[in-house]
Amino acid sequence: MRALTLDDVPALTAILSDPAVMSYSLRGVCDEAATRDFIAWCRDCYATHGLGPWALIDKRDASLIGFCGVAPEAVGVIEQMSLGYRLATRYWNKGLAAEAATAVLAHAFGVQDVASIVAIIEPSHHASLRVAEKVGFARFEMMTFHGRPVRLYRLDRVEWTESRSALRNHADMPITHP
Repeated sequence: MRALTLDDVPALTAILSDPAVMSYSLRGVCDEAATRDFIAWCRDCYATHGLGPWALIDKRDASLIGFCGVAPEAVGVIEQMSLGYRLATRYWNKGLAAEAATAVLAHAFGVQDVASIVAIIEPSHHASLRVAEKVGFARFEMMTFHGRPVRLYRLDRVEWTESRSALRNHADMPITHP
């Protein structure tokens, strides 16, 4: 992961203009101008919050494959830190979204000291629900967000820390065979 730059506009536009990738996005597909605006907003998030959507880079060839990050989102009248991610379709179903989200959450909770993070997901977006639940989001409430029914998941720093400790403790348990 790394910060998005304006050099990423062509590659990110190719991803964000794909109707499959953007089928659950409030923005819908993005053209080059919208992608440029999105990257400018990301860069502003980095400057003001130390967080934002980060570029996801393929380790094999350094190509941009999507983004993942935590950024401010107005939920009702309250600004909350929200997890978001998008991947090019050829990278779906490989565990990359969960891997990236885990790293982003570790940074947000451990380095940036964020108290709580939400994930806003439409109930019919099964892949995104699986990612959120895999990285630790468990409790949610149903609400309407921009006219759409969504699950508003919430994960706080204490829950995150406890879930990570439980996973580490479980991984350290010896395996015995009968």
